[in-house]
Amino acid sequence: MANSRVAGVTIPLFSIRTRRDWGIGQITDLPACAAWIQRAGHRLLQLLPVHELAGGETSPYGARTAFGLDPIYVGLEAVPDLDAAAIDEALGDEGRRTLERVRGEPRVDYPAVRAIKEKVLARGFERFYAREWKKDTARAGQLRAFVDEQKAWAADLALYVALRERRAGYGWESWPAAERDRDPRTMAEAKKELELPILSHQYAQWILHTQWNRAQGELRAMGVELMGDLPFIIGGESADVWSRRGQFRQDVSLGAPPDAFSEDGQDWGLPAYNWAAMDADDLSWLRARTRHAASLYDRFRLDHVIGYFRQYVKPHGAKRGTFDPPGEPAQLVRGERVMRAMQEEAKGARIIAEDLGVIPPFARETLTKLGIPGYRVIPWEKDDGKGFRDPHHYPVVSVATWSTHDTAPIGGWWDELPEGDRQELARMAHLPPNVSDGERSVALLGLLYASSSELTLSLAAELLGQKDRINTPGTVDATNWTYRLPMALEDLEKHAGVNERLDRIRELVKASGR
Repeated sequence: MANSRVAGVTIPLFSIRTRRDWGIGQITDLPACAAWIQRAGHRLLQLLPVHELAGGETSPYGARTAFGLDPIYVGLEAVPDLDAAAIDEALGDEGRRTLERVRGEPRVDYPAVRAIKEKVLARGFERFYAREWKKDTARAGQLRAFVDEQKAWAADLALYVALRERRAGYGWESWPAAERDRDPRTMAEAKKELELPILSHQYAQWILHTQWNRAQGELRAMGVELMGDLPFIIGGESADVWSRRGQFRQDVSLGAPPDAFSEDGQDWGLPAYNWAAMDADDLSWLRARTRHAASLYDRFRLDHVIGYFRQYVKPHGAKRGTFDPPGEPAQLVRGERVMRAMQEEAKGARIIAEDLGVIPPFARETLTKLGIPGYRVIPWEKDDGKGFRDPHHYPVVSVATWSTHDTAPIGGWWDELPEGDRQELARMAHLPPNVSDGERSVALLGLLYASSSELTLSLAAELLGQKDRINTPGTVDATNWTYRLPMALEDLEKHAGVNERLDRIRELVKASGR
């Protein structure tokens, strides 16, 4: 885009709400959401990961694939093999009641939403199979072409899902040895025995990617960029680790080193990269993953970017871990090699580094040298004894924000800050005394937009003046990863109070040159 200064909004796809949704945001809702953020002067929409989750999982960072999209996000009314009558028939009385309930829920009810969407999408596949596949029509050819184009990941994912369903949802580590270890004869037999379930999953991915490409094209025509999020690693119980086991270390668990908040560090229960094996094929999996992300997004964030320089790994059961690779020189070489490889594969898409937490200087220097922007979270940007850093002096190549999906929005931050910090930020934002919460949050957004950073990100909750969190790290409860907009986009567009607030925000964005 001509103007390099851009204001964006972070909203998980699951949080988008419309009158026609099925209790969760849908790929087909992206253009409507883009139009809504444009109302507030924003030109970039950032999503959290949208990859396929296993049943019972809610965290978008716990996917069972690094490539496939989650069928829970399909827009069923836009599936060519479904019409209103087929949808109604597939739902039945109980499904219609469930749909009415989940549409009105303030939070995403993942099990209920997934159950009804899977049931209706299965009906769509049945119709496709009878009307298109068995007759070898042009649409059948389009599915074959998709499977062939995406065979590097789609074949293993579909087989993994089919096998997992046959094993009552249990992960591959519990399967019979021949399936677990991908015995060639057993795999060939499974592909024949599970031909229909495999094709069904490939059909779902084809529909999802087709809808995604259409929505992405609409956003680009509107002048709105789409930004995604690439988790650092994939879960152990995933199609990727099952099919490429040698490239991941399962003898250790990935985590974070000890710090002021955790005496023994963190154990995330995730596998680690086997860098020797990945180097042997020139980082082919990471390269393929990057290319796929670049096909979905205009920009994407690399979660836990320090992990590409040094992984903190613990042997299972151990209290403390070590860095892999050990020593700064090796870490510098590792990180730069991976960053350069990902930049090569990203091509037109821009990479953003999530560089929060304890980041050694050499890693930040490498990111700067490569022109990869990192984050500036205003409440964390402080110089010891000197107070907050002035956002007007942030590096141009950076991303400024008040919050992330793991923190409270502005309103929540304000409540948590010491009085001295509030007074200093009030001066920086030119806040008058005795200001209301709503007035304060708008003015603080203005301070963000005025920063020197080329990209700013605000949470959707901040546009609305809410304090609701998307996630609270270290907790497991019904509020994490279930946030939904307080009302449908169609109703937000007609809400006088919301529109008045968005008008003021738009003027601040415009005044900042974004």
